[in-house]
Amino acid sequence: MFQKIPAQALSDTVARQLLENIDAGAFPRGSKLPTEAVLAQQFGVSRTVVREAIARLKHEGVVEPRQGSGVFVTEQAGIKPLRIDYTEVSSPEAVLQIVELRRAIEAEVAAQAAKRRSAEDLQAIEAALAQIGVDVAAGGDGVAADVAFHRALAQATRNPYFIKTLEFLSQYLEAATAVTRGNEARYEDFSRQVREEHEAIVEAIRAGDEMAARNAAQTHMFNAARRLSQGQF
Repeated sequence: MFQKIPAQALSDTVARQLLENIDAGAFPRGSKLPTEAVLAQQFGVSRTVVREAIARLKHEGVVEPRQGSGVFVTEQAGIKPLRIDYTEVSSPEAVLQIVELRRAIEAEVAAQAAKRRSAEDLQAIEAALAQIGVDVAAGGDGVAADVAFHRALAQATRNPYFIKTLEFLSQYLEAATAVTRGNEARYEDFSRQVREEHEAIVEAIRAGDEMAARNAAQTHMFNAARRLSQGQF
C-alpha cells in the first residue's frame, strides 16, 4: 500500500503518503489507522517518524487519537488541508513560484491596507519597514524583518483570511526570502531597489491610494522575480 522511503526523509513524506491514502479512500472517515508499529514497518522508518507524521495530520484535523483505541480518520478529513513540501521550497523553481503566489496575494493586500489601515496600523507598518534597514545595517540578512513587514500589511487589511494565508505562507516564505535577499545582498543596486519598492508601497498606503498600493506591490513582486533570475542562484 505504501512506498518504502529513505531513512533520511522527513516525517512530512510519511504524512503526505498517509494523506494521499486517506484521500483515495483507503482509510474512510471514521476508520482506524494501522498502529505505529505496523506503519513504521510498511514505510520502512522508525516509530518516531510515524509519530511525528501522525502529529502533523492531527494538527491539520485529518486524524484524531482516541485514548486506548488508536488513531482514527476524522469526519472532516474530506476537507483537504493546504500543504507545501518543505523539501521543495528552497529550490530555484519553487522560490519563483512562491514569488508568483505572493504577487497575486500581496497586490490585493496592499490595496486593502491602503483602504482600511488605521493610524496604529500605519505606525506598525513603518516600524516594520525601518526594522529591515536596522537588521541589514547590523550585518543581518533582514529576512525576519522582511516577513514581518509583509505581515504588518496583512494585519492592516482587517481581513482574517489574508492574515491566515500569509501566516501559513510565512513558514515557507522565510526560506524563499532568504534566497531572494541573499541575491539582493550581492548587488548594491538590488538592495536599493528593494528599499525603494517597499517605501513606495508604504507611501501609497499612507496616502490611502488603493490603486497605487496595488501597483507598487505588483511592481515589487515582478522585480523580485527579475532579480532572482539575474542573480542566477
